[in-house]
Amino acid sequence: MPTIFSHGIFAVLAGKGFLKKPAWFWLTAAVCAMIPDADVVAFRFGVPYENMFGHRGFTHSIAFALLLGAAAALLVRFFRPDGYSFSKLFLFFALVTFSHPFFDMLTDGGLGVALFAPLSAERFFFPWRPIRVSPIGARFFGAEGPNVILSEIFLVWLPAAAIFLSAMIIRRFRRPN
Repeated sequence: MPTIFSHGIFAVLAGKGFLKKPAWFWLTAAVCAMIPDADVVAFRFGVPYENMFGHRGFTHSIAFALLLGAAAALLVRFFRPDGYSFSKLFLFFALVTFSHPFFDMLTDGGLGVALFAPLSAERFFFPWRPIRVSPIGARFFGAEGPNVILSEIFLVWLPAAAIFLSAMIIRRFRRPN
């Protein structure tokens, strides 16, 4: 997986270029992008990696992205009902959540992503897998950690920054004089 930081950074940078929202909105977006990795707690309960509820299982599926997107949209609408359409919030938060398995499918390790769980336990990767997989837990702070961060800077953070800057430039030129 890319590190938890990269999932949040991508969600905030890519989205912030297109939407002007308050800080709490971006915190919600970052949490949506990072929450699929909460499945690592399954290891503590003896759930095997390859299980549908193991790491990169159900919480990395399209179904989960849609469910979390709907839950986040409902939460935002409940606390901030003014000016936010449910359908736009749902689409945004579902896409932000789905960015997580998308990036995990680009990593060079693990067992793949159960994209179609719970309908199928089959796991997928993209044919091109340039992102270094992040070691789980304390091993991240070992020799491999800096290599992982470096690959993510080039393959996640810089593209997110490019999306952000492109959106800002487009927004500036679209403003009426």
